[in-house]
Amino acid sequence: MDWDEFASWSKEIADWGARYHKTLRSRPVRAQTKPGDIAAQLPKSPPHQPEDMATILRDFDAIIMPGMTHWQHPRFFAYFPANASPPSILAEQLVNTVAAQCMLWQTSPAATEVEGVMVDWLRQALGLPDGMSGVIQDSASSATLSAVLTMRERATAFTSNRTGLSGRGKLRIYCSDQVHSSIDRACWVSGIGQDNLIKIAGTGPLVGMDAAKLDAAIKADLAAGHTPAGIIAITGGTGVGGSDDLVPILDVARAHDLYTHVDAAWAGAAMICPEFRNRLWRGVDGFDSIVFNPHKWLGAQFDCSVQFLRDPTSQLNTLKIEPEYLKTSGDKVTNYSEWTIPLGRRFRALKLWFLIRSYGLEGLQTRIRNHVSWAEELAEKIRELDGFEIVTEPILSLFSFRCPGDDAAQQRLVDATNDDGRIYLTQGAFEGRKIIRVQVGQFGTTREDVMMVQTVVEEVWRAVK
Repeated sequence: MDWDEFASWSKEIADWGARYHKTLRSRPVRAQTKPGDIAAQLPKSPPHQPEDMATILRDFDAIIMPGMTHWQHPRFFAYFPANASPPSILAEQLVNTVAAQCMLWQTSPAATEVEGVMVDWLRQALGLPDGMSGVIQDSASSATLSAVLTMRERATAFTSNRTGLSGRGKLRIYCSDQVHSSIDRACWVSGIGQDNLIKIAGTGPLVGMDAAKLDAAIKADLAAGHTPAGIIAITGGTGVGGSDDLVPILDVARAHDLYTHVDAAWAGAAMICPEFRNRLWRGVDGFDSIVFNPHKWLGAQFDCSVQFLRDPTSQLNTLKIEPEYLKTSGDKVTNYSEWTIPLGRRFRALKLWFLIRSYGLEGLQTRIRNHVSWAEELAEKIRELDGFEIVTEPILSLFSFRCPGDDAAQQRLVDATNDDGRIYLTQGAFEGRKIIRVQVGQFGTTREDVMMVQTVVEEVWRAVK
């Protein structure tokens, strides 16, 4: 393909993209294919001769699209969203075209400097204190792993990268039982181990961990000869939106000199609205590390996760490695590859620049406020359905419910609802019972789309009960 053909097909694909987004409501939200359906339509061996792009795109429509679940569908209410606003998509097209590897300042100065400014724009938007810096990661999983590795190194006087963990006893990490599985995985990958991740039960209306129980667990470990290394708090957990009371947790951490991290991957975006901060964000400025994903609720295309750091020194001492071929001579600059696990880095900051400038903070705040309001309204409508119960009240735009019957009935309703195709929900678990989760957050959703959940759930329930 030459560059004239590239330009022609780029226009064709842009037109396809606009048609796709404008007609999403006519498609079932979740893919309706069975396992193996797509693979069965693909050749067993690669082609020896080139094929023309028209044929490839026809096959894309005929083979690939029926097997896609539409995350940009305005009635996607299952997992946390992976939004892709139009300005963000355009920015990604430019990033893909320039195709820079932005690992060092010198390999793309603009990428590094825009990243620094975008992180600071978001710091201001979230009400975080002056002086807090940060870095763009691919996902919250990478940010959390970076924080856990920093906890490990700090607890071992920054020697375990060199000498390993053998003979050091048990390093302990503490968190709520509502945390995302990425925290478990970080303990696996870091060598700390699943058994040394101590989970404190979440309680109360926000399902947060009890600071007194946290303190008791740390003291018990110290008495047993273990080494507490860090605490991971959550704001807006994946299951039901569980959120820790950050102030007393920070008090416990300071009493024991422990490194702290807040996982606000989903809910952090809502903190651009000041009215949500007192309930869910108070005390966050004292934590060492904070992560939130603009690619979830804010509208930046996946992947784009921002990790804020009160002082980056500990993470740099954990992750920085500088062979001669990566050294930068001349004036002092920031090389963000030293702040993260991967060396290679995409120009993720550009989509934030496009997004924030295109909508302004007011436009993004209005969307989030609408989603929260519509979720609260929907919860009341479902509460009115005969025999239904709201299990967990809305935390921001996430709540859960149960239909009449046992756990099997909940799964039947979820499966039948998703087979219906008009909306997409997912099941979860809370206090030993299966629940049905609803999360409002898709960038293009409307109040009418959200209220359709009640209509579809009621209709499907009558058909399957």
